[in-house]
Amino acid sequence: MFAFFAGFAILKTRNRQRAVRLAVCLKKGRLILCISTKRAAPTGKVSGIMANTIELKQQIAQGEYDAAFTKLYGAAAVQEQRKRYTDLIDEFEKEYGTSRTVRLYSAPGRTEIGGNHTDHNNGVVLAGSVNLDMVAVVSPNEDNIIRVKSLGFDKIDDVDVNVLVPQPQEAEHSASLIRGVAKGIVDAGGKVGGFDCYSTSNVLRGSGLSSSAAFEVCIGAILRGEYNNNDMEKFSQVKIAQIGQFAENVFFGKPCGLMDQTACAVGGVITIDFKNPEKPVVGQTAIDLAKHGFVMCISDTKGSHADLTDDYAAIRREMESVAEQFGKKVLRDVDEDEFYKAIPQLRKAVGDRAVVRAIHFYNDCHRAAQLCDAVREDDFAAFLRLIIEGGHSSFEFNQNAYSIKAPQEQGVPLALALSQKVLNGRGAWRLQGGGFAGTIQAFVPVNLLDAYKAAIDGCFGEGSCHVLNIRNYGAVPVTPDM
Repeated sequence: MFAFFAGFAILKTRNRQRAVRLAVCLKKGRLILCISTKRAAPTGKVSGIMANTIELKQQIAQGEYDAAFTKLYGAAAVQEQRKRYTDLIDEFEKEYGTSRTVRLYSAPGRTEIGGNHTDHNNGVVLAGSVNLDMVAVVSPNEDNIIRVKSLGFDKIDDVDVNVLVPQPQEAEHSASLIRGVAKGIVDAGGKVGGFDCYSTSNVLRGSGLSSSAAFEVCIGAILRGEYNNNDMEKFSQVKIAQIGQFAENVFFGKPCGLMDQTACAVGGVITIDFKNPEKPVVGQTAIDLAKHGFVMCISDTKGSHADLTDDYAAIRREMESVAEQFGKKVLRDVDEDEFYKAIPQLRKAVGDRAVVRAIHFYNDCHRAAQLCDAVREDDFAAFLRLIIEGGHSSFEFNQNAYSIKAPQEQGVPLALALSQKVLNGRGAWRLQGGGFAGTIQAFVPVNLLDAYKAAIDGCFGEGSCHVLNIRNYGAVPVTPDM
């Protein structure tokens, strides 16, 4: 951009006056009037020092964010994160201009540990956030337009927050999630406004680590921080998760449960009981894998989730079809003993697959609670056994290891078979998340890690096996004093 006229003026907005710099600029072959504030007034009360992009890069270079990076990613990743955040601010400046006052936000991906496909029928899950995340550089604007540009994607999402109804052309696209989150904030009594955002994410897309949930709760955290005084009571992490689920269900068009968003928003290792989805009971615990000489691996089988919405929806629909036979909306409200007594009639009414998936629901809810007990009691042998049992239940009963629409594509079963070959009797493995494609999870003894990575990378490509850590922070502003 090249400016050939500059000056100052007073810009009068609806609620304040601001000194602004005016410039006639040449951008992409067009003459435009550029307006930039000398100092943007903060709209939220996020802790930490407000800074423009130039100051923020200096603070990162001087190590002021090292403690925050250590908490989020571990000490060994500090230098990598310095570069990652600085590069992202550079991209923000290219897209939106220099010297803008900005804040940083982060939301992690998650890994489900127990309770596969139980949340949408008000079941019980055990999940943990991981040290892969979406990071956003954000500056409020006066336009009532939310603009989100993501690194590696040409398209920019422009969402007018004056229009908060689903737009058919946005279905199954990220713009629908932004609009849906904004609508959820307003419905909960909050305020929304425009902001310019540049984001990056290393949460593997289509991997079962919930890149979409990380995106949703990150947008929620931004609106909470920028326009709602970072009010953690009115907009708790669980409330932000519920708003994310609403956006995905109503605006995006995917009937997901609440587990992904809750794990991403809250952070750490959590148990979630969804018996009352309006007020899920969230408990926190901890898994010390290093103590037992293990690491957690997430292996990417390179399958895409892009065309699997119908497969996911069928699981929920079939479980709820069983509940409907008892006059209930979800399986959690159906007595398990009564369900088993009614199986002969249920087979005729809803079909065998729905019945088998219901059996998985009951078993995996019990198993999630047992996994939590094993973790709290430090019974690692029981933990590994339950992980394997849950994996078999997902594969055999819930039947979400591959899509019957493309039976020739079975990356998940192949990765599970290789895992069993290397880890049998010494570790644990399971499919996780939505399934059908994407990733598997394994708990690997340190002395088998090289062999395990060689087996997975040899099949799916170098770097397919990721060694991850549990992150203890959910959707948060990134500040030096966090």
